[in-house]
Amino acid sequence: MSTPEQDIRAVLDESGPDYEGFSYEVPGGGHQSDVYLVTLQHRGESYEVVVKFKPEEDVPFDVEPKLHEYVAERSEVPVPRILVFKRDPAVDVRPYFVTERVRGDNLAAGFGTLDLETRGRILRQAGGVLGDMHSEIGFEAFGRLALHDGRLIVQDWMGSWREYFERLTRLHVSRLDGTPFADVADRAQERIEPALDIVPEDGVPRLVHDDFRPANLLFDPEAEAPITAVLDWQDVLAALPEYNLAQTEFLFVDSSFQDPEVREQLRSAFRDGYRQHRAMDFGDGYEKRRPLYQLSTLLWRMAGFDAAFADESGLVRARAEAQYRQQFERLLGELPD
Repeated sequence: MSTPEQDIRAVLDESGPDYEGFSYEVPGGGHQSDVYLVTLQHRGESYEVVVKFKPEEDVPFDVEPKLHEYVAERSEVPVPRILVFKRDPAVDVRPYFVTERVRGDNLAAGFGTLDLETRGRILRQAGGVLGDMHSEIGFEAFGRLALHDGRLIVQDWMGSWREYFERLTRLHVSRLDGTPFADVADRAQERIEPALDIVPEDGVPRLVHDDFRPANLLFDPEAEAPITAVLDWQDVLAALPEYNLAQTEFLFVDSSFQDPEVREQLRSAFRDGYRQHRAMDFGDGYEKRRPLYQLSTLLWRMAGFDAAFADESGLVRARAEAQYRQQFERLLGELPD
């Protein structure tokens, strides 16, 4: 079995510029272990790139570098530029791509320590990012995006948003088996089933980054636009925008802050940023559906709990599990009867 150093060296020898030495590190904030921050030395200068390998498990990989280019061409969303993509490397490594290294720190590592004004600027820009994506990029059906003959397609497409959302949520519930939350699966399904009637059937499918969370954003708190990059584009859907908005409010606001005034201030900043790019009625219909979308998001997080907290202490895991259970009970109680 090769080491990360050997794999990175093979990539640089195949696709990189001249270099005299290199070092690497694994990014923090919840990134996958197949991503490496690489610093090259050449003639007394240092150059930084990011190398990402296809995970060991059988998952689509081609779609992510394609989406970097696709989104950059159609929006102002900050995405790292693809420098190299090798679907079939000549060297003995997994498929990989190399991107530029964008300035900024991982938002997950510092979001809770920032002052309220900076958090508000980040949420306003996050809203603008989603508004930009949702206003410019649409698809013919609902489903997960994939690549076919070099073109983006909707892979498991469905004409009904309600039916696709139900399928997505059922999948999250099914994956609770074997996790610390296996005991809540039946209750979740029983409460979700009747609530699905409030989810719209129709609407224009828009581009949805289905893993849009602080761990997948880089930020510079001193910059006028603090979000410097949106990362990890492998989980992308054609979906209704309101689903993406409710997800983001949960991951950035409702699951992160207890103070109601702080929540509403950040929520307002997020929505204002979104409306600068795309009209949206955050009215009774959205508010009624928001807990259902957020519960689906929480179930997805619960299903990935063991992987997300594999390297954490027992105390950290116990606290996180308690927090997830509290959020579950709250959202279950907010679903319509």
